[in-house]
Amino acid sequence: MNSLSLQQQMKLQQKLSPAQIQVIRLLEVPGCELSQRVNEELQENPALEEIPETETVREDDYATSDSEEDYRNPLQNDDFNYDDYVQDDETPDYRSSNRTEDEALSEIPISAGTSFGEYLKSQIYLTKMDKPDRHIAKFIVGNIDEDGYLRRSAEELSDDLAFREGLEVTPEKIASIVLQIQAFDPPGVGAKDLQECLLIQLRQKPHTPMTEDAIAILEQCFDDFSHRRADKVRQQLNMSEEDYRDALQEITHLNPKPGSAWTGTVYDRHQVTIIPDFIVDNIDGELVVQLNQDDIPELRVSREYSEMLEGYSQSSKAGLSARHKDAVRFIKQKLDAARWFIDAIKQRNETLLRTMKAIVLMQRDFFLDGEDSSLRPLVLQDIAKLTGYDSSTISRVSNSKYVQTQYGIFPLKHFFSEKMNTMSGEEVSTREIKQVLLELIKNEDKHEPLTDDQLVQKMSEKGYAIARRTIAKYRDLFNIPTARMRRDI
Repeated sequence: MNSLSLQQQMKLQQKLSPAQIQVIRLLEVPGCELSQRVNEELQENPALEEIPETETVREDDYATSDSEEDYRNPLQNDDFNYDDYVQDDETPDYRSSNRTEDEALSEIPISAGTSFGEYLKSQIYLTKMDKPDRHIAKFIVGNIDEDGYLRRSAEELSDDLAFREGLEVTPEKIASIVLQIQAFDPPGVGAKDLQECLLIQLRQKPHTPMTEDAIAILEQCFDDFSHRRADKVRQQLNMSEEDYRDALQEITHLNPKPGSAWTGTVYDRHQVTIIPDFIVDNIDGELVVQLNQDDIPELRVSREYSEMLEGYSQSSKAGLSARHKDAVRFIKQKLDAARWFIDAIKQRNETLLRTMKAIVLMQRDFFLDGEDSSLRPLVLQDIAKLTGYDSSTISRVSNSKYVQTQYGIFPLKHFFSEKMNTMSGEEVSTREIKQVLLELIKNEDKHEPLTDDQLVQKMSEKGYAIARRTIAKYRDLFNIPTARMRRDI
């Protein structure tokens, strides 16, 4: 006979509050998407409203009376202070602008067109996915890089969805949606690597003996094929030289980077929307950092909703009906959400501005002369120490953000690079080492290209002591094949 028993168990768990999650999400949003996010919040929350540009805001418009009493919420005996809501009805100073209104703004270059990611997202609505699956598909498409590859595993995407969106989605579910995305245009999009990319394209072609042979080569002999070991491939597949040549021709007509083959107009392919999140001006040698917030409306807590709550507080002593209790709960939730959102915007802007100022401080020489050689070695931890933020926060700030300078617009990631020591003990940026390596490969004899060992020797002669595996890593980073594959026959 089974008996029931009660057991007490203690667990230590770390959970983020809704306000903290909101700040994290807004921190990752670039400026070009923040305006849309604000408009969505304005539509969803009636307690949040935009301050009209023509309205003159007076300080006493939202002042509270000293005689107002704390309102006691009759719902579940939870207390909340009415003053908290009214005092926050003042115009928030969250735009963090360092400019006066009559200062002329620098011309911000904005290009128009449809981006590759938007083109992929538009195809989601052509499928039979339901609304939850479409939301997941948009998240997956957002992780596809400019070459058209999805380099993150289903497990990693599942973890990200749980953290960022609060959605519990199994890796198997994500994998099934990825398969649907891989049927999108252009062919090969959503693959995890080159082998899968080429196979997706071949399988979408009409079945012919040539495509069947090409698929067999890529499925069974990809390593030998990629290293041009033709004899070994033919021997393993028992394939004639003519059939191999036909299959090779079929493979060479595929696109290894589907993102570059996006079938939009020439204007569309080369123009994507880039709106800088920061503006750095050089004013007589002084670098001034500003947030680009021109498209972000000013927000405030709705006076109407605050007055409604005040009205309920006046009648609370006489007691509230069940319907009125629900109304109080609704108003309180919306006022809380409005406050949290405004505070999250303020915290986001403060974090972004402090981080950008730290980057400008560390890379001052670059912002003065615009030369890549002036960039210092810089890692996330360096900025974290200066700002007092965690390195994960700096990572979120630098991701998908751009800064406008007098020398052009740059992604924030442009200013970060690891450091290495030269043979003389001098600290240099890995960016400089990569440039030297690229120059060596560019100027090599194409009939006798430099092997990785020879590149190590050449780099050593220039004062850079780096290992062979580092050379190989940098080659892969720039999609440069091995010496054997670079040789001109």
